Amino acid sequence: MVANGTQAGDGRVRIDDARAFGRVAMLYGGTSAEREVSLKSGSQILNALLAAGIDAVGIDAGTDLLQRVLDGAFDRVFIALHGRGGEDGVVQGALQMAGVPYTGSDVLGSALAMDKLRCKQLWRGIGLHTPPFAVLRSEADLAAAAETLGFPLMVKPAGEGSSIGMTRVDDATGLVQAYGLASGYDREVLVECWMVGAEYTGAILQGVSLPLIRLETPRTFYDYEAKYLRDDTVYRCPCGLDSDQESDLQDLVLQAFQSVGASGWGRVDLMIDETGAPALLEVNTVPGMTDHSLVPMAARAAGMSFKTLVWRILETSFGGA
Repeated sequence: MVANGTQAGDGRVRIDDARAFGRVAMLYGGTSAEREVSLKSGSQILNALLAAGIDAVGIDAGTDLLQRVLDGAFDRVFIALHGRGGEDGVVQGALQMAGVPYTGSDVLGSALAMDKLRCKQLWRGIGLHTPPFAVLRSEADLAAAAETLGFPLMVKPAGEGSSIGMTRVDDATGLVQAYGLASGYDREVLVECWMVGAEYTGAILQGVSLPLIRLETPRTFYDYEAKYLRDDTVYRCPCGLDSDQESDLQDLVLQAFQSVGASGWGRVDLMIDETGAPALLEVNTVPGMTDHSLVPMAARAAGMSFKTLVWRILETSFGGA
């Protein structure tokens, strides 16, 4: 039992008094390639925390972030850091060692989800479908990958998010250029078969799959610009699937999320190919929370305001699904 809170039958904690959270550090910004997105997410989260009556302080995370958390006598941390150093288990490990509770996935779940290659290897190992792929560690690997997978291909850094460093390629020349871009972000580069079909995303909150969203963009794919800068990206929620198919995909999303050890909250991206078969793309354990972001959209469809969503995410710092 938590003071000013209740223990739900599923083991999750429900907090009904803002004082039970104590003093909260909201980490955002950081030094990753996703810094700008994190600053936007964090600003909105901080405003919602304060509006909910929670004693919250924003910290633009630098190398001294752990010391600032300890010096500030914070009771728990809301992690709104995207990408390396914030979403990959590094901050989670530091906070765990310091005994400071935090939102979302633990070290293992964060690290596995952030590493697209290991995530896909795990899915393939347990029989969950993901597009055929290869790993590139040098230009010497390009020809064999192209011969095995064929064109077109999607090239992406193994350890980045927000579609940073991603390129669709249609020939060998494009593959060389795309590898050069992606390898500037990560020593391991993932190359996947290009999928034709409808793209969906499924948000997870405390062990529950929220309504799916179908993503439609006039761009080549749902890239950084489509995610954060364009106004012509279409988000369909309801997603247009019949209730049984959506329910089956929600179950798949939850299975894919939990299989990598992720917990608390997050998002799983997937596609349905021309035959109607689903294929898993990746897991995000600290998804965007900007005005263009998907988890808040799914929460609204489930009847939750942004303030309620942020409250529920902060509840995950007490542990749970």
